[in-house]
Amino acid sequence: MSLKDELIQDRLPSHIAIIMDGNGRWAKKRGNSRMFGHKHGVTAVREVTEAAAELGVKYLTLYAFSTENWSRPKTEVDALMSLLVSTISSETSTLMKNNVKLNAIGCKKALPGGVQKKLEDCIQQTSSNTGLTLTLALSYSSRWEIIEAFKSVASEVKNDQLAIEDINADVISNYMSTAGMPDPELMIRTSGEHRISNFLLWQLAYSELYFCDILWPDFRRDDFYRALLDFQGRERRFGKTGEQIKK
Repeated sequence: MSLKDELIQDRLPSHIAIIMDGNGRWAKKRGNSRMFGHKHGVTAVREVTEAAAELGVKYLTLYAFSTENWSRPKTEVDALMSLLVSTISSETSTLMKNNVKLNAIGCKKALPGGVQKKLEDCIQQTSSNTGLTLTLALSYSSRWEIIEAFKSVASEVKNDQLAIEDINADVISNYMSTAGMPDPELMIRTSGEHRISNFLLWQLAYSELYFCDILWPDFRRDDFYRALLDFQGRERRFGKTGEQIKK
C-alpha cells in the first residue's frame, strides 16, 4: 500500500501551511549558488501543490518571501523576483489544468511592478477555479500583518464604525490577510529548523506543527503524505481532555 493510500480522506486538513526552508543549504552542499537551490525548489512547490489538489485539500499557504528577506544581498533579491515572475508565467497553465486558484498575502505594494503585474494577472486568470486555493505569502511577516490589522481596527473604532466592547477573536481574524480562510490545521517546516519565523502567528494558535530534516528542493509527494499521516495520528484537543474528545 502506498503512503497516499494510507491516508484517511475525511481526516485531511482543509488548510495546510508550509515554510519552505533549505534552498540555500541544498545548493551549498552541491557547490552552487543559493539561486540554484531556489530554482530547484520550484519542483517541490509543483509536487506539493499537485498532491494537495489531488487529495482535495482546500487551502495551501506557502511562505515564499518574508519582509525580512528584503535585507538579503540585492543580487539574490533581484534574482528571486525574476524567478518569481518566470515561475508564475510558466506555472499558470498547470494551475488552470489542476483547477487551482492563486492568491497572495503580504505587503504586495513592496514588490517590483513586474512581479505585481504577473501576480495579479495569474490571480485574475485563475479566479474562477474551484479546487485548491494556493496562497503565496510574499513580502509577508506576521507582525506586519497584525500591526496592519490593528491599525484597521483602531481606525474603525475612531470613526465609530466599531465599538471597543465588540472586539473579539473573530473580529480580529476578519482583519487578517487570511480572512475568509480557515486557520491552518497543519504547519510543515522543512530543513530541520524548529521555528515559526514570523509566519501566521495569529492563525497557527491551534495548528499541529510538523518539522522534518529534508531540505525543501528534495521535498516530494511522499514526504508530504508522511506529514499528513503524522497529522492524522495526532489527537487534537483544543484545551479539552482526551476523554472529552472521544465522547
